[in-house]
Amino acid sequence: MVPADHVPVREVPVGLTVNGVALATLIASPDDLHFLVAGFLRMQGLIRSAGDLLTLSVCRESGTASVRIRGEVPKGITPTLTSGCGAGISFHVPDAAGRPVQAPSAGPFVPPETLISAMDALARASDAYRGSGGIHSAGVWDGERLLLFAEDIGRHNTIDRLAGQALLTGVDLSGRILVASGRISSEMAAKAGSLGISVIASRTSPTDLAVRICGELGITLVGYVRGRRFNVYTHPLRIPARGTERIPGITGVILAGGRSTRMGSDKALLPYQGGRFIEGILRRMEDLFEEVIVVTAEPGRYDFLPCRRVTDLFPGMGALGGIHAALRHSGSERIFVVACDMPHLAPDLIRHLCSLAEEADVVVPEGEGGLEPLHAVYRKSVLPVVEETLRNGQCRVVSFFDRVRVHRMSREAVERIVPGFSAFRNINTPEEYYRFRDGGD
Repeated sequence: MVPADHVPVREVPVGLTVNGVALATLIASPDDLHFLVAGFLRMQGLIRSAGDLLTLSVCRESGTASVRIRGEVPKGITPTLTSGCGAGISFHVPDAAGRPVQAPSAGPFVPPETLISAMDALARASDAYRGSGGIHSAGVWDGERLLLFAEDIGRHNTIDRLAGQALLTGVDLSGRILVASGRISSEMAAKAGSLGISVIASRTSPTDLAVRICGELGITLVGYVRGRRFNVYTHPLRIPARGTERIPGITGVILAGGRSTRMGSDKALLPYQGGRFIEGILRRMEDLFEEVIVVTAEPGRYDFLPCRRVTDLFPGMGALGGIHAALRHSGSERIFVVACDMPHLAPDLIRHLCSLAEEADVVVPEGEGGLEPLHAVYRKSVLPVVEETLRNGQCRVVSFFDRVRVHRMSREAVERIVPGFSAFRNINTPEEYYRFRDGGD
């Protein structure tokens, strides 16, 4: 039995006439048919720009579309019935057949989170599928949002719709990400290549021929994007493995201004693994951030470090003075701060803290003993408050937190990523140093 409230998927036949020549009958979903028609003609090589369309009219009631284009329609075309699914259409325009598809450039790297966000956005936009099922959706993602979106009963129709929408709205698809709900076929891969798409991601698997075509065209093809998992079939280097790409828009900061009274000597300069203690921390930070700076009262002592070194503008004011100097000198809107005696940095925790940076002026985790302000993210907007705090003689880092927006990452959330809170453990005494150096901690 079919539930009484189930709404069947609608489909309509659209007879397409171009310059008076019956070209094809498109079987499609009834909405936004002008995008479908324009994209169909673009994909068949009959038009290349919006200026090639002289007139385009669609009548849903009569099931017809009439188009006038610049130039002539090639002779000898047999009218074709196509549903936009399965194998697609059966004719090829002579001047388009055999024309090499322009392989996309390498384009920017695409973090795994971007693919996951794009697929989530496609799912949220797919109203028709939620209402009735049995309909395909596709979209174009620019790294932050869906630029274009299409739904249709035919998988291939969704690509034509996107091609037409991009043509009529002036959107350049070069280097963009195509996300689709259905199986990627060879024809869909070829169409995406002709549009300059650099990455195709689908909720299901591609065909073997689609994999071959994407490999030849330089397209990264991704399948089974579900939850936080996916398979990469071609050109995987465009999608760096999780945790290998650097965090954009945030400068890494190492505070090296402590007095090291319990250690008896400068902790940052203690020997470790053939170098100095601070060098190991710098290497870890350089894996995470494009820019890393060291804040110290004595820059000359750290000339061996291949990074920028800056001095406190409020000498003698401890870690808060160092945070102030880092905010002043940073080339980014935000900084991630760590002390030079915290060798157990956890990249997953740091990345998670940085991912929360849009939500507040300060993002700080909670450890066993309370907040950990020397393992936190700070926005430049806090500079006036920090300066006022320092001028008032206050040097505790948390002393200004009540005047800015602070996002506290709970102990429970931290421990899920770093069991035992090891990331916050520092080296204060010779005994702790020897134990760490010898691999006991």
